[in-house]
Amino acid sequence: MTKTDENGLSRSPDEQASSFEAVRSAHQSEMVEDYVELIAELIHLNGSARPVEIAERLGVTQPTVSKNLNRLKREGLILQEPYRSIRLTEEGRQLAEACRKRHRIVVEFLVAIGVSQEVAEFDAEGIEHHVSEETLAVFRAFTQDRDKK
Repeated sequence: MTKTDENGLSRSPDEQASSFEAVRSAHQSEMVEDYVELIAELIHLNGSARPVEIAERLGVTQPTVSKNLNRLKREGLILQEPYRSIRLTEEGRQLAEACRKRHRIVVEFLVAIGVSQEVAEFDAEGIEHHVSEETLAVFRAFTQDRDKK
């Protein structure tokens, strides 16, 4: 059975379930992406990334950071040895770069449609994890077309 909303739009239960599953999946990858992006930024800025800095920047506790760093290690995105700073693996570096590019595309699009730089940076933190590749391509094309004019 298909449900119709107040705007006359309809989606089947399978379409709705698929949509909600995509959002749940994006939420699960958000943490991973935020961590590798931040680790890459800290390495770039300071030459190293330490758990205490990550906790401070993300506004979470050090035990939360430790738990999440263990997940990143299991997923092969970071290398962490006792009493050493955190390093990204090649896969981690590639993911961090992809996240940085997604962030920039979203920010540039938001600024192009009139959002202030500060608000665009803030909003992009959420949008970048949930936007499809198709939508990103449209955002990129929009800003590139606009820049050509």
